[in-house]
Amino acid sequence: MLFLLGVLVVVVGVALSIALHEIGHLLPAKKFGVKVTQYMVGFGPTIWSRRRGETEYGIKAIPLGGYVRMVGMLPPRPGDVEGQLRTVSTGRFSQMVDQARADSMEEVRPQDRDRVFYKLSPGKKVVVMLGGPFMNLLIGAVLITGVITLYGLPQVAPKVGLISECVPTSAPSVTTPHPDCAPGDPAAPAKAAGFQEKDRILAVNGEPISTWTEVSTAIRRSAGTPMTFLVERGEQELTLTVTPARLERATYDDEGKPVVKDGELVLETMGFMGITPGQELVTTPLAEAPGFVWDRVVDTASVIWRIPEKMVGVAQAAFGSGERDPNGPISVVGVGRIGGEVAALEIPADEGGNWLKIAQLVLLIASLNLALFVFNLIPLLPLDGGHVAGATWEAIKRGWAKVRQRPDPGYVDVAKGLPIAYGMSLVLITMSVLLIYADIVKPISLFG
Repeated sequence: MLFLLGVLVVVVGVALSIALHEIGHLLPAKKFGVKVTQYMVGFGPTIWSRRRGETEYGIKAIPLGGYVRMVGMLPPRPGDVEGQLRTVSTGRFSQMVDQARADSMEEVRPQDRDRVFYKLSPGKKVVVMLGGPFMNLLIGAVLITGVITLYGLPQVAPKVGLISECVPTSAPSVTTPHPDCAPGDPAAPAKAAGFQEKDRILAVNGEPISTWTEVSTAIRRSAGTPMTFLVERGEQELTLTVTPARLERATYDDEGKPVVKDGELVLETMGFMGITPGQELVTTPLAEAPGFVWDRVVDTASVIWRIPEKMVGVAQAAFGSGERDPNGPISVVGVGRIGGEVAALEIPADEGGNWLKIAQLVLLIASLNLALFVFNLIPLLPLDGGHVAGATWEAIKRGWAKVRQRPDPGYVDVAKGLPIAYGMSLVLITMSVLLIYADIVKPISLFG
């Protein structure tokens, strides 16, 4: 039941995000006088609609997108008289473009000739088309800011998370940089000294500490040397003495990968106690929230930039024995599954309980909105960024003509980009089908 509830929360969040995205287009379009005939959330058959004034508002059966229908999105071909389009093209794509022009102009009534989208100034076109993506950015920013400033995010703390059972005596290798315990291996020093999970470390060798980095650095440097730890356990403070074992461990580069030289793992002698850090919620000051959101936008953009490369891995996982990349792209099916897994987690009250689940679901929806923001900025039709690119080129051409005192070159013919739009649509549909299939047969699970 909790799993289904999590899926439902994600579905509602996705639908609201799409609805608000389209409102981001709708409001400026109406403000600038463009006639808007439809505002729809979803695709496919209409399951509900109401007409208010000149606009039909509705919900369709498949909640995987939405649209705002503005009249006159495509300009007439240069040389055509408005309302009297010539059909002179013989090529297949050219005929498709001509048909699209004709379909676009059929919606324009004589009284609406000055209310068409293509007659807007380039600046207003940009505002209308960026309204949707920036609505997603606003949603993502508000949700993320609310979570990190009011609830907080789990961060590594100077407290004990997990305790190892033993000191692994097997030598690390390229294939096994972290060898497991084997029968007969000695008990881990932390376990033997009486450390317990959730112990908070206050001081090491009499020196107060405030970060886990200080703890781990002291342990690594103290192989074979006794250490004293002042720990807080509940309402008590205890002093524990422990001697870290001397151990050969793998070294890691800046990307967290084991360092290998000449086919051999590069090892380093260090102290080993057998404890991993715990986490605690830490809130972020409001002034730091914009920087945090910007970092998430950059991270999202880096993932989207590599989608073509990552789709190869998705296909290999879906149709072969490959594994899904947990940081790779997923469909709305995958997002819903993750939402269900989050809701179904059993989290003790002292570790966040239901509030932690709610925060994770909110961040999941926020991440989806950031992905919609970045993806829609790609300067290719039919994405919003494609229309922005056309309007920007129109502004450049008109500005250059004005500087050179040349005649106004007129509207940029974005209809010429329709073959690209058709190809891009086919690519997006193919990607969506592949991701949905992969999320069904080999889903990404963030919780094991």
